[in-house]
Amino acid sequence: MEKEERKKVKLLSQDLEELRDVLSIEKKRQETVELQKKMSAPSFWSDREKAKELIEKLKDIKNDVETWDELKKEVEEIKEIILLEDESYQKEIAKEIKRLEEKLKEFKIKVFFQGRFDEANAILEINAGAGGTEACDWAEMLFRMYFRWAENKKFKLEVANEVRGEEVGIKNITFFIQGRRAYGLLKGEKGVHRLVRISPFDANRRRHTSFASVDVIPEIKEEGGIEINPDDLKIETYRASGHGGQHVNVTDSAVRITHIPTGITVSCQNERSQYQNKQIALKILRAKLFEFKEQERKKELEKLYGEKKRIEWGNQVRSYVLYPYLLVKDHRTEFQTSNAKEVLDGDIDGFIYEYLKKQGINRG
Repeated sequence: MEKEERKKVKLLSQDLEELRDVLSIEKKRQETVELQKKMSAPSFWSDREKAKELIEKLKDIKNDVETWDELKKEVEEIKEIILLEDESYQKEIAKEIKRLEEKLKEFKIKVFFQGRFDEANAILEINAGAGGTEACDWAEMLFRMYFRWAENKKFKLEVANEVRGEEVGIKNITFFIQGRRAYGLLKGEKGVHRLVRISPFDANRRRHTSFASVDVIPEIKEEGGIEINPDDLKIETYRASGHGGQHVNVTDSAVRITHIPTGITVSCQNERSQYQNKQIALKILRAKLFEFKEQERKKELEKLYGEKKRIEWGNQVRSYVLYPYLLVKDHRTEFQTSNAKEVLDGDIDGFIYEYLKKQGINRG
C-alpha cells in the first residue's frame, strides 16, 4: 500500500483525536445519559419551554457524539484494510480516504463556526500605537499581512478609510474582507499585536518594540436587528485625501458619521461619491453598534459573575519577534512558529486554527 495513503489515514486519526478534546466527547456521553434521565421524569413536560430547550440540547450533543463515533469507526476500518496490503483494494481505499477527508472537513466547519455571525464578511480596523514612525510602519505591515491572507484565500478586500502616518506607514485603516466565513476565521485576530525588531528608521540600529491594535467585527446586514435612528446621527463631509495629503478629488465626498448616543465615529473616503461613502460608513457604524451592544451585555455578565476579561494596551495577543531571533507566538494558545517572514506574508492559518480549536474546547 502507498505510503501516502498510510500518511493520510494517520492524519485523519490525529485530527479525530484533536476533535475528541475540542468536543469533549466523553463528557458529552455522560451528559447524554443525564439528559435522558431528566426527560424520562414525570414532571419533564411541566415546563414546556425548558423541555424544548433540553430536547434541542440533547439533539445537538448526540449529533456531535454520533458523528465522531461514525468517523472513528470508518477510519479504523480503513486502517485494517491497509494492514492487509492487498493492492486490489488500493483504488477503493484512495476514494474512501478522500470521502472521509471531506466528511471530517465538514464536521470541523460545523464545530468551529457556530457563532451567530461566523458566516459573515469581516470589517477590520488597525490602529498604530504610541511610537510615531515605528508604530505606523508596523500597522502597515499588519495590513499587508491581512491583504496577502485575503488574496491567498481569494477573498475580496476593500479599504473604506485610511489615515497615513506623517512620514511612513498607517495611523489608522478600516477595511472589509469579503468571503465565506471571513469573520469566523478572523475573529481571533482581535487584540494588540507586538513587533520586536531592529528599526530600519534608527541610524544606530537599535532594537525597537512597536504595538498596533486590530479590531475585527462582523458586517451586519440591515436585517441583523441593529436599527439606526437618523436623529441620532451627526453627518459631516470633508475632502477625501490620499497618500501624503494629496487630494483625490476637489469635492467634499468623504463622510464622517458620529452616533451621538454612544460617541462612536466612523469615516469613509475611498468611494467616488458622497452617497457611496455614506452607505459604507453606515455599514461600519451598524457593525460597531452591534459590537458596542455585545460589550455592554458582557459587562452586565461580568457584574453578575465577577469575571473580567479585557484586552488592554500592553496585554498583547500575539508577538512577532524579528530580532535577535525569528519567532511569532500567540499568547492565548501558545502556538508559535519561527517562520516569521512567512507569517507576515499572510501565512496565519496555523494561528487561526489553534484559536478556533481552543474556543471549541472552552465551549465544550
